[in-house]
Amino acid sequence: MAKCPICDAEAAPRSVNPSFPFCTTRCKTIDLGKWMNEEYRIPVPDSELDEDDDAGASDGSSDAASKTPKDMRH
Repeated sequence: MAKCPICDAEAAPRSVNPSFPFCTTRCKTIDLGKWMNEEYRIPVPDSELDEDDDAGASDGSSDAASKTPKDMRH
């Protein structure tokens, strides 16, 4: 049986547990909250970061402006 990634309890299969791979809806909600609070991060290779910096400079904008998020909505 699978283990819940939040509390390490056993998680029933998807056929009987709609919250799979979590053990309960509570653990599923905790995980969503961690994503929403930006506690989880997806790593980006350095080469991708360099390409983004170069692309911002080609449009004539300043370095500070190119590093600010385009969409500030939350």
